[in-house]
Parts: sequence; structure tokens; C-alpha cells
Amino acid sequence: MKGQPVIRLAVGAQATRDTVLRRQPLEEMEASPELQRSIETLFGAPLTPDQVVERILREVAAKGDAAVTRYSSLLDGDTQGMLRVPAERIEQAWANTPEALRQSLQLAAARIESFYQHQPRQSWMAWGESGGGVGQIIRPLDRVAVYAPNGRAAYPSSLLMAAIPARVAGVPEIVVATPVRQGKLNDTILAAARVAGASEVYAMGGAQAIAALAFGTETVRPVDKILGPGNIFVVLAKRRVYGRVGIDALPGPTETLLIADDSARPGWVAADLLAQAEHDPLATAILLTDSATLAEQVQAQAALQLRSLERKEVISASLGNRGGIGLVASLGEALQLANAYAPEHLCLLTRDPWSLVGQVRNAGGVFVGEYSSEALGDYVTGPSHIMPTGGTARFSSPVNLWDFVKITSVFGVSATESATIGSAAEAIARAEGLTAHAAAVRARTASGQDCATTDEGGQSERC
Repeated sequence: MKGQPVIRLAVGAQATRDTVLRRQPLEEMEASPELQRSIETLFGAPLTPDQVVERILREVAAKGDAAVTRYSSLLDGDTQGMLRVPAERIEQAWANTPEALRQSLQLAAARIESFYQHQPRQSWMAWGESGGGVGQIIRPLDRVAVYAPNGRAAYPSSLLMAAIPARVAGVPEIVVATPVRQGKLNDTILAAARVAGASEVYAMGGAQAIAALAFGTETVRPVDKILGPGNIFVVLAKRRVYGRVGIDALPGPTETLLIADDSARPGWVAADLLAQAEHDPLATAILLTDSATLAEQVQAQAALQLRSLERKEVISASLGNRGGIGLVASLGEALQLANAYAPEHLCLLTRDPWSLVGQVRNAGGVFVGEYSSEALGDYVTGPSHIMPTGGTARFSSPVNLWDFVKITSVFGVSATESATIGSAAEAIARAEGLTAHAAAVRARTASGQDCATTDEGGQSERC
């Protein structure tokens, strides 16, 4: 190959771990010099992003709508002064949406809904022979919010991927918040909100939107949980309000790890890497393969295809800084590396991909076979594309119905069962030094019968 390849190659498992699979710190949580200058200009002081967010949250909590509209004007250039988007504006956006895009949004929504209809979420009770029972009551959250960015990129697909599982889970109120940019709302975002069945849409963005959703204002009632991607200020705001409301996650840059053998089409493999890299300069696109020939062909194809792509600067930065190919000894070794890395997306482009699925332990989503491209999954396959990043797939899951329900445990114990298990509870309570707990249990299990005590005045009382 002539010149420097657009995607680097590491040979061997250790070299792959040390280079291609080595996660870098999340620089986007620090202010770039350009962002820092902007902050100082807007706020008159050299604040950090977190200090900006703290100031905005405090002011919105104290001043409500006035603070939200002030920061929307200052930061987003929104001079409309309107928070809740009228139904007529949403219908106008739907009318402005080309028919082909309308049908595509509806198809995506239908497939997402169909997928989540299969997820079990039933309450249950186990009844005891002597009466009583235990179980779980599963109820949907009352009110959730989906944040829909409208900056350098707008993601109506992410709105669908969060709002539709919430709807299937039975959430009665689904709120969308999306900012105004250059004096306008994004028609496709509004159209997606309509398709998703959003009950309310608010024209607000950034930390001020997260604050309004968490604390409430004169116009915006507070929600129980906030989901959706956003910029550094949105992420920091979600981190600060967590505990007052639930959040989905603190997402990092997106990532895809492909495992491919010599049966894979190099042009398709390269296309998948390029598609992932175009998200962001911080996106990660990685290939693990046991075929040196495939690795070389993918390098060549990536360089060739990059020439005709619109976002070549972003892609080049992503592949140069975070992308790479790891040449490993076997597919088994590739899977071991993948499980340790715990990628957001794991794509299996091999001769028999289904035989590998059972060996996957850590991944946000598994894309099985060459036709199951991650790009297709971003839009219309069905499962939500909101998945754990940064290795958090080791302990967390993609957005699903359990994100939109809460579980209430039910405790029903009969007199017979209380007598049977009470001595064990009493022993544990005494071991913990909680003698009032032990006494409360003992009062019911003293002999399984009523007892009586005498107060200071000589009156008999039931115990």
C-alpha cells in the first residue's frame, strides 16, 4: 500500500490490547480552548463546564421559566420565548416531512414496538399454603423525558429508541425536550415525537432543559427519569440531577468492534468501520481478525472508500486516534479480547456467526452476520440503539422496558409462617444489635398466641 494507511494495524493479542483496545480518557469532558473562550465570553468568568452547569441548575431551580428562557436565548439563540411546543407546530412539522421519511419513521417505530412487545414484564405472586404470599408488583413510571439534541447533529432515531420502549412499558406521559437552533426547531425531531406518541414537547435544550425536567418550572412539570444523548453540558447536568430523578446513563463516545474471518467481504467490513467513525472524532471503530489477508484488504478498502465520503475529516480523526485492526491468532482469541473490552456494539462477520453468539459475555448488542450491519441497527432493526459505552456493558444493559418500570415488593406472611421463620429473624436481629427488631418479631411468635401486658396503672393491654 502506498502512503500511510487510514487505519492502523496491530499484530498479536498483546499488541492489540496495548494499542487498538486501549481506551483513552474522555477528553470531551474537558473544555477545549475554543469552548473555554466561549464560556468566558458568555458568562464573564473562566468557569469550567461543570461550574457552568451548576450555575444554570441553581438558577432554574430558583427562577423557573425565566431562567430557562434566559439561558435558551443566551446559549441557543432562541428568541421565541416559547417553552411548550403547540400541537399545531408539531402537525406543521409532520406536514413538512417528505412522505418517504414519514414512512421510514413509521416503519422504524413499528419494528421497535414489535421488538419490545416480546419482553416479559409481569407482576407475580407466590401464595403460601397457610395463607399469605410474596411477590412483585411491576408498574410503569408516571412521567419520563427524552432529550433530543439539535446541534451539529440531530437524532430522531434516538428519540424513537427511547420513547417507544417507554410507551410499550405503559408510561402514560412521555415528554420530549429539544432545543431551538438558528431560530428553528428541527422538523424531523418533531415528526419523530409525533410518531413516538409523545404527550408533550418543549423547546429547550442544554443544562437548562435538564434542570427544568428535574426540578420543574411554572410550565414544565418534573419527570421521574431523563433519557437521551447530549453534549458535555447535558451529560454533566444529568450527572448532577441523578438521585432527584433517574437517568439512563452518562454516555461516552460510541464504539463498534467487528470480529471477522477470511470469509468476510473486505469492502463491507471497511464500510462498517467508516460508518462508525463518522459519528465523532472520538468514536471508536475496531476490527479483530485472524486473517492477515483480510486485514490488509480492509486497510486498502478503507482508504479507497474514504475519498468519496462527506465527513472524511471526522472519519480520519476517529480512525487515526481510536480506530484500528488487531490481527489475532484465532476467533476464540478475538472473542476473549472482545469480552474484556465489552464494546457497545459487537459485530460478528464470520463464516458461522451464530456459533459464536453463545461465547459473548460482555456487549451492548450483538450483530450476527454480514447483513446485520450496525448501521441498520441504528435505525430499523428493532432493539434500541441506546447501549452502554466505555466498557460499561460489563454491568449495564441497553435501554429496555425495565428502564421504564419500577418494582414494588409484596410481603404477606401468615401466622403459621411467622411462627416458623420468626426465630431466625429474631436471631439475626439480635446479632445486629437491633433488639427492637427482635422484640417486634418476638411479639408475634412468643407462642403463636395472643399475650397480654399490664401498664403502670394496672390496666391489661393486648401485645
